[in-house]
Formats: sequence, structure tokens, C-alpha cells
Amino acid sequence: MDFETLQSFQWGIMAPEFIILGAAALLSLLDLFMPNKMDRKIFGWIGIAAILAAIVSLAGLLDQPAVSILDDTFRLDAFGKMFKFILLGGSALVLLLAISYEPKDGLEESRGEFYYLFLTALLGAMMMSSSGDLITLFVGLELLSISSYILAGIKKRQLQSNESAMKYVINGGISTAITLFGMSYVYGLTGSTNLRAITEQLSVLANVQHAYLLGLAFLMILVGLSFKLAAAPFHMWAPDVYQGAPTPVTAFLSVVSKSAGFILILRVLLSVFGVTPTNGPKSVPILLHMQDYISFIAGATMIIGNVIALRQSNIKRLFAFSSIAHAGYILVAFANLSFIMFDAIWFYLVAYLFMNLGAFAVIQVISEKEGSTEISKFAGLYRRSPVLAVVMGILILSLAGFPGTAGFIGKLNIFIGAFTGDNSHYVLASIMIATTVVSYFYYFGLLTQMFFRPAASDSKFNLPVGILIVLTVCVGATVILGILPNTALDFLHNHANQFRDFLQ
Repeated sequence: MDFETLQSFQWGIMAPEFIILGAAALLSLLDLFMPNKMDRKIFGWIGIAAILAAIVSLAGLLDQPAVSILDDTFRLDAFGKMFKFILLGGSALVLLLAISYEPKDGLEESRGEFYYLFLTALLGAMMMSSSGDLITLFVGLELLSISSYILAGIKKRQLQSNESAMKYVINGGISTAITLFGMSYVYGLTGSTNLRAITEQLSVLANVQHAYLLGLAFLMILVGLSFKLAAAPFHMWAPDVYQGAPTPVTAFLSVVSKSAGFILILRVLLSVFGVTPTNGPKSVPILLHMQDYISFIAGATMIIGNVIALRQSNIKRLFAFSSIAHAGYILVAFANLSFIMFDAIWFYLVAYLFMNLGAFAVIQVISEKEGSTEISKFAGLYRRSPVLAVVMGILILSLAGFPGTAGFIGKLNIFIGAFTGDNSHYVLASIMIATTVVSYFYYFGLLTQMFFRPAASDSKFNLPVGILIVLTVCVGATVILGILPNTALDFLHNHANQFRDFLQ
């Protein structure tokens, strides 16, 4: 490839990625040459500035039509734009948590590494959202995964953090191998790794034996990516990792990393298997035949996540199982394959971003003050800090799906979607309602601790600036999206064209 060819590419569509890459490189160099005694919190503010610059850059690309460069390996389409806003917005809030994070067991020796590893993880997720090739998808996935493994165990001298990193690495390695094995079948049958070329090859599939191999590839990819989502029955790593990792990392894994997992599922499974016939060119796609498998995983994830959460006494483990349950809700939308699927998934991820990150901000404040993440430490929070208790109460009600909150609208969209596809999913909708009711028990148990239990001490909480910003943004967005959901949906429809260019 000569220099003139390189110049001909529209590199401007990669501006958000270049900004994040430049910031990560800058922080790694600054960390190398700065004296050890200097505070690394400035790295967090630099990272936030870079993310805001990337958001502004991405906003400038909103009205640009779908375009691809580098032999169609990088595509900037409506799908990539909309999900990048989730990734960037969530990452900015997590960095605010990280700036305010002051663990008693110490993190100073690794604080500089935290910020640029965090940005490389974000870069991997952004690359996944715009990838048009299996290779670039996999590279983005590994960039996100390897950075996340290190972040989970960044408290090197704490055994619990080491355990969480080891479990995450082992389970992540297994899931990666299974996913790659499934992708290799797709490549072997089509001779291409480009998603558009694969779609063209498979759309005229006439050999029934190839359809069986593609069905096997679908199942392996689905299983491998279910590990990434912490979907049952591939979820057992999540509680230990969430508990052992630093709170900002746990927040990142529960929101940004999970969103990246759904991005990968939508990109690969819809692009490759959403058009692949099973018995000749005129038959229905493989994905429609595999709806039962997706539905089973969605149902099992909702049931296991909510039921096991009832027995948790540690707040981070409780939110780990809550995160598993919410992954099941989102999988319901994917299993339905209705015409509002993209809308429902995107809105739910936006709502989940705000209500979950806000809750983790409160968890971080209390766990640092008390030196423990036990639920009992929330007892009497209303008497110690009424504002903090009310804020946490609003976020918990949203997670539970109460009317007037973003969580309610998100679940309502998914529930309606269960009846708008070609086949109504009454069983999934019933499981969703039943498990939502089950979730009230552990969510309200937490509210009971905060509002109706005596406080162990009368000490007050000092909220850092970063925590105040996160709580203000998250609570405000949760309430606004619950009362005026069209503020988000209109933005999606005006700039995404209902994702019409997703498979173009």
C-alpha cells in the first residue's frame, strides 16, 4: 500500500479512536518519566478530557452517511456511532469514580497504569463497534479483554484481587478460544473474514451440510460471547471478579464491558447468521432457527441471576448477580428479533449505564468509609446522609423497574418487543415479569437497611467532586429518561435511521 493510497482514506471517521489512542500513549509516557511521588490523579482528568474530545468528535460525524475504510475492515455506520456514545459516556463516569477512589489497602504504585490501561480497554470496545471484519473484531475484543484482566488484578498485593484476576483470565481465555473456534468455521466455509463478503457468500448457500457446520459455528460463538456477558450458565466468574476488583473496575466491567459484549453479539450474529439460509437460498436464516437457544440462555440468566442474588450479603456480589439478571433482560430483546430490537437494547444499555454507575458511586463511598462491602454497612444510611440514601433509593428503584424511572421504560420496551416479532414469546415475557418481582426482594432489602435499620455510627460522609458529578448526572438522567424517554429515543431515530445501514 503506497502513501497516496493511505492519504486517500477518510481517516477523519477514526478521529474518536485516534484521540483515545493518543491519550493512552501520552499517559503511558508521562507515567514513565514522572517522579514516583507525584500524584497520578491528573491522569484521570487528562483521560476525561480525551473522552470528552472524542464525544465531540463523534458528534461531528453524526450526519455523515455510512462509510468504510481499510478494505472495509473499519465501518462508521449508525450502529457504531450510537453504541460509541454509550461506551464513551460510561467510561467518562467510571474515570470520575477512579479519580475519587481511595482504597485503604493502597493503589498508589499502580494508579498511573490504571488510567492508560483503562483507555486501551475503551479503545478495544470502540474498535469492536466499528469493525467490519472478524479479525479486527477479535483484535478489539482481545484489547478490551487483556486490559480488563490486568485492571481486575491491579491491586497486586491483595489476595482477593489476585484471585479475581486469575479467574477472569482463565474463563476469559476459554471463552476466547471457543469464540475463535466458531469464527474459524465461518472463515473455512466462506474463505473470507470480511463481514460483508461473508454475508454475500452465505446468502446463496445451497449446501445443507454447510448449514449444519454454520449452526455449530453459531453455537460456539454464542457460548463464547455468553461468557463475556456473564450470561447463565457461563456466569460463575462474575461474582468473584466483581468482589475482588477495585470498585471503578467493577463498574467498568458491569456497564462498559457488558455493552461491548452486546455490540459484538449484534455485529457478528446478525451480520453472519441473520441472512444465512438453512436449506437453500429461499429458506429462513439460521438465526431464526436458533431463537430457542438464545431464549433458553435469556430465561436461565434471568432466573439464576435474580434467585441467587437473594442470598448475597456482600453488596458487590449482589450487584454482580443483578448485572447477570440485567444481561438476561437484554437477551430477551435479542431473542425476540423484533423490529424494535435495536431501540430496546440501545435504550436499556443507556438506562443501565446511569442507574448502575450511580449505584456503584454510592457503594464506593460507603465501602471506603467503612472498609467493607457488606450490605450491613448500609444500615442507617438515611440517618447519616439523607441525600445519599435518597439518591441510592432512586437508583435502586430504577434497577428494580419502577414507573417514573429509566429502568421501567427500558423493561417496558423489551416486554413490548416480546409480542411484536413474528412469534410472540409468552414464556420469556412471563419469566421476565416473575424474575423482576423476585428482584424486588433483594433491592427492597437494601432499601430496608438504608431507611429502617439503626446506624452503627453517626459519622458523616465527605463526597469528592468526582462522586458528586457522577451522582448528579446519573440520578438526573435516570429520572429524565423515566419521565421523558423520547429525549433519548428521538436522538436515536434522528441520527441512526433505525439502523437501516447496519447490513448495507
